[in-house]
Amino acid sequence: MRKKKVFTLMTVLAMLLLAACSDSGSGKVIVATDAAYAPFEYLKDGKMTGFDIELLEAVMKEAGVEYEVKNTGWEPLFTSLNNEEVQAGISAITINDKRKKTYDFSDPYFESVNMIMTKEESSVASAKDLDGKKVGVQTGTTGQEALEKLFGKNNENIKKYESNVLAIQALLNGEVEAVVADNGVLQEYVKNNPDKKVKAIEDKENFESEYYGIIFPKKSEHVKDINKGLKKVIDSGKYAEIYKKWFGEEPNVDVLKQ
Repeated sequence: MRKKKVFTLMTVLAMLLLAACSDSGSGKVIVATDAAYAPFEYLKDGKMTGFDIELLEAVMKEAGVEYEVKNTGWEPLFTSLNNEEVQAGISAITINDKRKKTYDFSDPYFESVNMIMTKEESSVASAKDLDGKKVGVQTGTTGQEALEKLFGKNNENIKKYESNVLAIQALLNGEVEAVVADNGVLQEYVKNNPDKKVKAIEDKENFESEYYGIIFPKKSEHVKDINKGLKKVIDSGKYAEIYKKWFGEEPNVDVLKQ
């Protein structure tokens, strides 16, 4: 009787173990994003699209990795990585020393620089002209960091918003006099919204080039394979094809290979 009970218990435990292995060992990588950042990732007719989304598909195909994209939002993306609820993230995330202390990154896949958006009649010509003016940024972005570096971390004129969409809306409503965000986002908005009478201003003297990467928890086993996939996409010309589709010009892929 004891043997029968032991055998039954062992069988049940084995079945549970196999089921657990089946779920966790499926190999599917869950990738978090914030689908409110056109043209990189956004919702169109209820479906996620954008440069990052299309590039990710090409990279994962070359890497031979099964994946699923989850729209978490910006700050929850990092929380999900910390809690290991997701295995990666892609959302125009700048690679910097601060983030590298907590996360691993893929090789760079996009060169970016912050720009200033103002109304067309504004006299603002550079970041220095923003001193004393209310400026909108998305919370937790390098746009916020760049302004804090120029004007102080607790400067009350730096207005933080949950998304760039809200920051831009604040500009249109007259709540702020400018918005600082990534060039791809602001240029796309200006191009697609001529009726809003806004302009995007470049200032490479005060805003340095940044590079986006796919983000992972520390010591992720997926970094190596995804880097291989990314390299194949860049070397094959597929990257340039996707870039030109979304930004209308040829990319400088040489800066990504340094």
